[in-house]
Amino acid sequence: MPCCSNYSGKSSSYYEKSIRKARANKNQYLLLAKNINYTDYTRFRNFPLLKLGAIPGGFIVNQQTKREFPMGSIAQRSIGYERFDENGNVTRAGIDGAFGEKYLRGTDGKRLKQKIGKNKWKPLTDYNQVEPKDGYDVYTTIDVNIQDIAHHSLLGQLEYYEADHGCVVVMDVKTGEVKAISNLAKTSKGNYYEKRNYAVWESHEPGSTFKIMALMAALEDKVIDTATIVDTRKGSKRFYGRTISDSRGHGKISAARAVEVSSNIGLATIIDEHYSKEPKKFIDRIKSWNLHQTLGVSIKGEGEQMTPLQTLAFYNAIANDGEMLKPRFIKAVKEFDKEIEVFDKTVTNKQICSEKTLSEIKDILKNVVVRGTGSKLYSPDFSMAGKTGTARTDYRNYEEWKKNKKYISSFV
Repeated sequence: MPCCSNYSGKSSSYYEKSIRKARANKNQYLLLAKNINYTDYTRFRNFPLLKLGAIPGGFIVNQQTKREFPMGSIAQRSIGYERFDENGNVTRAGIDGAFGEKYLRGTDGKRLKQKIGKNKWKPLTDYNQVEPKDGYDVYTTIDVNIQDIAHHSLLGQLEYYEADHGCVVVMDVKTGEVKAISNLAKTSKGNYYEKRNYAVWESHEPGSTFKIMALMAALEDKVIDTATIVDTRKGSKRFYGRTISDSRGHGKISAARAVEVSSNIGLATIIDEHYSKEPKKFIDRIKSWNLHQTLGVSIKGEGEQMTPLQTLAFYNAIANDGEMLKPRFIKAVKEFDKEIEVFDKTVTNKQICSEKTLSEIKDILKNVVVRGTGSKLYSPDFSMAGKTGTARTDYRNYEEWKKNKKYISSFV
């Protein structure tokens, strides 16, 4: 049995002795291997003796099919799963749901069997009437090392703040490849698990992360510049019968500084003063960035607007010198080593704004971390730019919110 020897590393004489001993003992069966994967099974099936089939060659297979997640629950919602309802209907999520039918499933084979009693069946022939066709291999963009770090970093923060749920996404700036995506929610027992794909699904109040979009609109329309002075008063101001407040008063500051300290009053004042008589002009600028539309990502169930992934795509365009990309979860589809399809970056907006606005926004985002609301994240060891965001969970009803005072917190 040199083929078995090559497979397992055990000598041919070992297999010869095992077979002779089993025959001498009049054993009906001899176990050659167990718990092997499908690739190894196909190798076994083609060994000279075993490829003769069950009757001439005596090759008998006990096959099991199961879904495995090599990294456990990490990125499980994004990789995908199967869920059956009481009627047997299946729901598939994640990458599996997006690409399963087209690439992953393959086609079933058919083989005639005869029932021989006690609910057991035997094949009538050694061959399949219809041979099955394997599905293709889908190569994701996920980097397991980055995914592991992202998952456990998110878990640590959620546990520390006893948060209801949260997500984290890491995307490559130049390609749009999603290198990590983790979504965790708290159970009734206080543990965390992948309940929903919040990064893709959840539309929520973006909070102060939207200040960048608002400021960029004003800069592009040239109604202000970064040095324009805005009066944020003592931290409280009435707008259309409603009070807007800051964490503290900042007085008269520049538009750039208003974003650095995340002044609600500052940005609301800028937009109100320059767009109140022509609100459509502001809305049209926002729509020019497609912020009112979904990204059209491959994973099913994308939220209508302002999901974490949509916010990320806009900020990534700033980092990518103005070129906006669609987040991408798939690198390639292959059949063994043969490439069936290769996925490249998808550009959704070649240039979101002028180079002048882009340069100014980049400087502001750096200063947010150096001396603004993100200063606790500052490190002298590497550069960072971004924007903090905080919003009330029930921002439409202040009285209801006061009863529990829960927030949506974010950082891009």
